[in-house]
Amino acid sequence: MRKPCCEKKKTNKGAWSKQEDEKLSQYIQKHGEGSWRSIPLAAGLHRCGKSCRLRWVNYLRPDLKRGNFGEDEEDLIIKLHALLGNRWSLIAGRLPGRTDNEVKNYWNTHLKRKLIQMGVDPNNHRIGHNFGHTKSFGSRINTNDQPSVNSHSDDPLLDSTSEPESNAGCSVLPDLNLDLTIGLPISLGY
Repeated sequence: MRKPCCEKKKTNKGAWSKQEDEKLSQYIQKHGEGSWRSIPLAAGLHRCGKSCRLRWVNYLRPDLKRGNFGEDEEDLIIKLHALLGNRWSLIAGRLPGRTDNEVKNYWNTHLKRKLIQMGVDPNNHRIGHNFGHTKSFGSRINTNDQPSVNSHSDDPLLDSTSEPESNAGCSVLPDLNLDLTIGLPISLGY
């Protein structure tokens, strides 16, 4: 069995100091990323390997992009989320300098609300009014106090197993244009 990472040792927890950041950055620039379990001891840090890895990946890497997301980045995140779902590392791989954690947090705090305000369901990227509700096959969600339409109706237009309702009344909403092709990241050099 593998020995515990840091729970038995006396390691620093919480905020990182400037000196710790410098030690970690200098060690990784000189020796490269390797076994994250061995880096804290080799770099002279009283931290666990996981803490060092997260600090490097999310804050200290020299190629990280800081600051607000641009409109083009927001559009790309929305399109990629429509294609890939919550696969944040794949989405962040298409945004140079952004981490998966940063993209996930931005989605959950900003873009999800933005889609809801536009009238788009952030879970399936469809125009609709029943956000957060799940539909079972062949059923409709009734948000009014009117009786629901059952599948035994004689009228095929009211049958719940027929085609979904048209969104003709939602013509004010912008077109999301979700056409996007996925290829290998440019940084791999293929």
